Amino acid sequence: MKYATRDEFEHFDFSEAYIQDIQVMQGLFHFYLDNVTILPENSCNRDIRKMRTNNFVMKMEGCTVEAIVEEGYKHYNADGKLIHAYEDVQVNPEEYGKVLKSFSEGMIYSAEKQEEEYRFYVDGKDEKTYLLRIKASADVEEWERFLNREES
Repeated sequence: MKYATRDEFEHFDFSEAYIQDIQVMQGLFHFYLDNVTILPENSCNRDIRKMRTNNFVMKMEGCTVEAIVEEGYKHYNADGKLIHAYEDVQVNPEEYGKVLKSFSEGMIYSAEKQEEEYRFYVDGKDEKTYLLRIKASADVEEWERFLNREES
């Protein structure tokens, strides 16, 4: 890869990033993403403006999946009357592989980091929304090129 950063997670905006694939190995977690925004503070961003990239790889090192939560929602009828409220559901660790596969071709709508915990809010291709909590010792980001970002 042409560009690489280490521990610059907060210098990217992952909202609306498309998930091509996720790979989980012993202590490693790799995201393959498109439509990632590179913020002006990023050490590789010489244009000092928001840029974007495709074919982005984020590698989490020393990684463990802390939790996957299927987010709850409320179901209303056409008149706005609540039909049923569905609560958040903690995914069993035995099902992590299956749920992570549903993230491929999905979207990240928010991502944040607090110390060593990374939180990804994901719309899976199974039309469900999830919170993925990962604990990692480091993050490495790699990409080939900067692309112009259309401002709205």
